[in-house]
Amino acid sequence: MRPTYSSILGHAERIAARAAATLVEMQGGALAANRKELRDIVTQADLASERIVIEGLRAATPDAGILSEEAGILGPQGGKRWIVDPLDGTINYAAGLPWFSVTMAYQEDGVTRAGIVDAPLARLKATFEDGAPPRINDQEARVSAITSLSDAVVSVVLTSHFSPREVARSAEIIRRLGEAARGVRIIVSGGLEMCLVASAKLDAFVSIKADIVSHAAAMPILRGAGGRITRLDGSEAGDDDAERVASNGHLHAELLACLKGI
Repeated sequence: MRPTYSSILGHAERIAARAAATLVEMQGGALAANRKELRDIVTQADLASERIVIEGLRAATPDAGILSEEAGILGPQGGKRWIVDPLDGTINYAAGLPWFSVTMAYQEDGVTRAGIVDAPLARLKATFEDGAPPRINDQEARVSAITSLSDAVVSVVLTSHFSPREVARSAEIIRRLGEAARGVRIIVSGGLEMCLVASAKLDAFVSIKADIVSHAAAMPILRGAGGRITRLDGSEAGDDDAERVASNGHLHAELLACLKGI
């Protein structure tokens, strides 16, 4: 019998819970870290969480390929596949901060049909299954009702793997929002941040160097909660787009106008 999206999501929730519990347990200990791009790192915890996720997904859905942050492409990618980030927010995690998550998206023919973002220390678990409203902490997800950027709290990504040009662009985004928004925050855990918009904790989120593994699960959660996700030019953002301007939808046009030309 073909598994339903609900059963697939159930598998993902259990696997994510095990990975998240391992991350919480390991965060208090010594973490060996290796450098990646520029000043970015990968830790033992990234790899431990990834092992749990990959082994669990292979057992639950043996016919699906996997695209993972550290392991890369595993198995076929054309039909059914999982897109996972076993530790989204590694720099936060390694510093002892609570802003990190396990993210997992199940896709069929390039469309996300089920997904989860489990951020254990932020006390947020967001889930999505095709045909049902997204849920955050067992409640239906709903974006904020904020309609003006002057009343909004916006998070912006500025992180260690940015080139000098990307740092300059992000700094200009922060400068403009600093003059227009109620508050600007730098959290740098994209899946978590999108879900904070979906749960009305943030009003918008901006990244100019997004990746598919961090956001594939969160994008349908935010859109299903009433939000909007575009590129800086206003076109709808897909999984492979580097630019992500995500908001509650109500202030999206004003947000894009504020960032025009960056």
